[in-house]
Amino acid sequence: MIHPRTAAQLLLPLVLLVGCGTGSKSPGSEKTATGPCSYSKDGTKAAKPVQLPPSTPPQDEPTSMVISTTAGDIPITFEADSAPCAVNSFVSLARQSYFDRTPCHRLTTQGYYVLQCGDPMGTGQGGPGYTFGDELVPNDPRLQPCGAVAGQAFCTYPTGTLAMANRGPDTNGSQFFLVYGSSRFPPDFTVFGHLDAAGLSVVKKIAARGIATPDGMGPGDGAPKEPVTINGVQ
Repeated sequence: MIHPRTAAQLLLPLVLLVGCGTGSKSPGSEKTATGPCSYSKDGTKAAKPVQLPPSTPPQDEPTSMVISTTAGDIPITFEADSAPCAVNSFVSLARQSYFDRTPCHRLTTQGYYVLQCGDPMGTGQGGPGYTFGDELVPNDPRLQPCGAVAGQAFCTYPTGTLAMANRGPDTNGSQFFLVYGSSRFPPDFTVFGHLDAAGLSVVKKIAARGIATPDGMGPGDGAPKEPVTINGVQ
């Protein structure tokens, strides 16, 4: 029998929304910092070879893209006003085909509701070989209500949110998550866009099929039962 978790316990798995980046080290400390965005090589081997994003977002940067998956198309709209560097990085990776033929490796279905993608390795460990800083909005009106449980702060990431996964402050890379049901998370994850109704419907259908064997991160937490692969992002 699975016992209901307390609100405090529901917050604990959030630290697992990470791209651990434990791949082999590679030399170099290349950094882009001539514009408003700064991307630094983090010493890990990129899961797929890519160039660092430009430090200044391009003038032709799109305001929306479509994540084409084996489960259906997921249109996303960017929120570059609040997270210009996250949007710039995502677009750069998409244009370099980084996300093509990569799995959405994690689905959570109890207490918090996300589909996580962006790791070509499919393990939750892979990244692009660089990191960039958080773009957090103080008392973000998009993430209300906020509060605290057992001394741990949380905000409410609403259904349809698109946000960066991380392994701690200023460790954003390529992994991202799509929220298909209102979820309480610490206010530590950069929100850089949202899904429309059609995209949300696709993610909910993925979630409805459940997870495969739990991967040790807790009940209702594992790879999607029906594998989901990103065909491309355009």
